[in-house]
Amino acid sequence: MSEPPTDTEAERHRAEMAKLKALQDAEVARKTIKRKGLLIVYTGNGKGKSTAAFGMMLRMLGHKRRVAVVQFIKGKWKTGERAAVAAFGNLVEWYTMGEGFTWETQDRARDIAACERGWEIAARLLSDPDLALLILDELNIALRYDYLALDTVLAALAARPPTQHVIITGRNAKPELIAAADTVTEMVEVKHHFAAGVRAQIGIEF
Repeated sequence: MSEPPTDTEAERHRAEMAKLKALQDAEVARKTIKRKGLLIVYTGNGKGKSTAAFGMMLRMLGHKRRVAVVQFIKGKWKTGERAAVAAFGNLVEWYTMGEGFTWETQDRARDIAACERGWEIAARLLSDPDLALLILDELNIALRYDYLALDTVLAALAARPPTQHVIITGRNAKPELIAAADTVTEMVEVKHHFAAGVRAQIGIEF
């Protein structure tokens, strides 16, 4: 156990924190936009992109706001997150449109057709002014393989209701999408248990 701070150390800490708070308060005061629908992109080769999106979904549901998920590429296996949010009833719309990763289907035409069906739903949701948050899970993969037209996607994102938030996940986000986004986070793989021979597990991967 560390020694309690001396009076001098405690006073120095208070002074440093007061200075930090003043700087932070000034930074917040300079932000003038109080409400704006954000386009958020989670990309990179590290684990946690969809998980981060679903965490924000849970936050939005905690405020009793409507959310929707359209999953591209991923197959229709049962996941913990989908089972969990079912408890929120009509606040959640969830569509899993993929038939599995591209190396599983091995059929480009089939993958394109699945993505196009998913995009039809996404386009409808992007025009819904009462939808607070839309997650387009693995859309980056669909765009990477040209299963969907990038220009069409960007135009729909730009035309959505001004307060609707959108999160797009998946590796290899297109530069044009990154340029259009308000927030971009790249997940970097430092270490992954899969490389050590550990398979996907309940509650961790699905």
